[in-house]
Amino acid sequence: MTKTTEHTYRNEFTQSDRELLEGYFRLAESMADLIGPHCEVVIHSLENFEQSVVKIVNGHHTGRKVGSPITDLGLKMLRLYEQTGEVTPKSYFSNNKGGAMLKSSTCILTGSDDKAIGMFCVNMNLSHPFPEIIKTLMPDMSQHQSFDMTENFSASAGDVVEQALTHAVSEVNADPSVNLKGHNKAITKILFDNGIFELKEATNIVANHLSITKHAVYKYIREFKS
Repeated sequence: MTKTTEHTYRNEFTQSDRELLEGYFRLAESMADLIGPHCEVVIHSLENFEQSVVKIVNGHHTGRKVGSPITDLGLKMLRLYEQTGEVTPKSYFSNNKGGAMLKSSTCILTGSDDKAIGMFCVNMNLSHPFPEIIKTLMPDMSQHQSFDMTENFSASAGDVVEQALTHAVSEVNADPSVNLKGHNKAITKILFDNGIFELKEATNIVANHLSITKHAVYKYIREFKS
């Protein structure tokens, strides 16, 4: 750590450190979108403590913006990391300037040689009425939303393929435009479009289920790629 002529403290960062930190920016946006508008997500860079905020979503909860400084608690957590190597995030409660209660979690981000380069912070504003918070976590049924997005949570790759195959078969069977001759190819096309054949077990499972050879599946895939 060095001291500049402006009497601010700076850590020596490499371009790789900065790029690694920027890689978390999309994660911050995704986290804020998942939890909802009552959640602030902040990324601090430890290159310059006085302007440490390099990414912030929903910053109105604490009144901060890009270029805001690190917090006193952030400095304390950094010192703890330097002393113990502890990076595991822990939840804690605090208050913003307006007195609103926040439930927060902060995790140290490290670069090469485990050097601390940043912090990933999540702050949930608990001052909002709880039903209002819950509402942002639930689908808006008044919009008659169709839940056509499925995701297979499985313990093995084979289970993922089997479930995806079941969905594809149901989709093709419900499509009157698909004739018997094109049935297997249509199923394989859905699986191909969804990236299922990136899994090593997929070809064997699909071939066995459809009672066709692996060579037939490979032939379909070559056609789709071309």
